[in-house]
Amino acid sequence: MRRKLVIGNWKMNGSLAANSVLLRGIAEGHVEGNVDLAVCAPAPYLAQCQAALTGSPVAWGAQDVSAYAAGAYTGETAASMLQEFGCRYVIVGHSERRAYHHESNELVAQKALAALNAGLTPVVCVGETLEEREAGRTNVVVCAQLQAVLDVLENPALEKIVLAYEPVWAIGTGKTATPALAQEVHAALRKQVADRSATAAAQLQILYGGSMKPENAKDLMAQQDIDGGLIGGASLKAPDFLAIAKAGN
Repeated sequence: MRRKLVIGNWKMNGSLAANSVLLRGIAEGHVEGNVDLAVCAPAPYLAQCQAALTGSPVAWGAQDVSAYAAGAYTGETAASMLQEFGCRYVIVGHSERRAYHHESNELVAQKALAALNAGLTPVVCVGETLEEREAGRTNVVVCAQLQAVLDVLENPALEKIVLAYEPVWAIGTGKTATPALAQEVHAALRKQVADRSATAAAQLQILYGGSMKPENAKDLMAQQDIDGGLIGGASLKAPDFLAIAKAGN
């Protein structure tokens, strides 16, 4: 049975003082079971995460990574730099990066590859807009986003990634895909991976990233192909974040 994974995406939020309270609450409150827990913080706070979470059952990671290993790329962060701060995970292809920074499917794939080459676990995000869903193009869109990653990875590497389905229309809007709708997309993504590698598909963790909250987490994670959550706003409150994790046990 696949373990559940709940990752908090703080987005561009936080301060040294607020983070200290939040990280302490998460580390002290997390009860290990069938759920692994991690936080993905803004890059300036990764050292703080490392200091606060080392020795705890909670992992940490970054929200983005450069496709390049090093060089004249001002403002970028290399995967090797994240690795030095003890990161386990890094989010790639979040819908906000795709929309606001015009990241292509191919660039996201290169970022995933860079993360893997540095020993990090990329959390590859895919998702459709409201217009794309209403046009009946959900599977076409998300499968194209995933295919770009599959095209650059060998089969063994597929066993080292995490996927996150984040319907763009449900992020920060309070709207949530029903468990049945979310399960349908998760199943399609798993099948796409299975067409390449049944082994990778069987162990692949696919997270739901569209406004998962304590009230709906249990129903969502009860679905066969939903293996946890990529949590936005609720990850900034330790009680809510921990309640979501508890729902996965």
